[in-house]
Amino acid sequence: MKEEIKSAVDFLTNILRSKNEINHDKSSQFNAVLQNILSARYQDHWFPEKPFKGSGFRCIRLNHNVDPLILQAGKICGLNHSILESTFPPELTIWVDPRDVSFRIGENGSVGILYQSENDPSEQYVQQTQAKQQEKCDLLASQSNHRSFSSTFMSCKEQFMNVLPSNLRESVHYQQFAGFIAS
Repeated sequence: MKEEIKSAVDFLTNILRSKNEINHDKSSQFNAVLQNILSARYQDHWFPEKPFKGSGFRCIRLNHNVDPLILQAGKICGLNHSILESTFPPELTIWVDPRDVSFRIGENGSVGILYQSENDPSEQYVQQTQAKQQEKCDLLASQSNHRSFSSTFMSCKEQFMNVLPSNLRESVHYQQFAGFIAS
């Protein structure tokens, strides 16, 4: 349970660190506090033999409202609601399950994997799926020059890129990651 929670919280903390106003000490404190909150919450709702049992209870959800557990951790660390709300994407879902942590940005975004246990027999399947997703990413990138979107529509990739500081937006690594999200 510890590794799964850590991967989810590290993901959220990395998004939080993208906000220029939040220093390293504050984000590290947020990370530790949220890990403790989630560990206590999931203690009686963790079933390694049935990983999807209790999945809804362990879901961290931002749907134009910040998840109460994130708000609780933020409050303990002195981060107010408006900072948290402006930092995280408006729609983000993280599923924290035994041997698997996945996320989705946006209602219709692709599901990405944050953590998967090495003991999981479906690891080869995941690697094949990731290779296929990379192919989709490459195809999407080549087609993106030919598409025109309405100015009111923001893709998952654009939402993700908007939460990054300007110096990271130009990074090829983050652009590829954002393309993966959009696939």
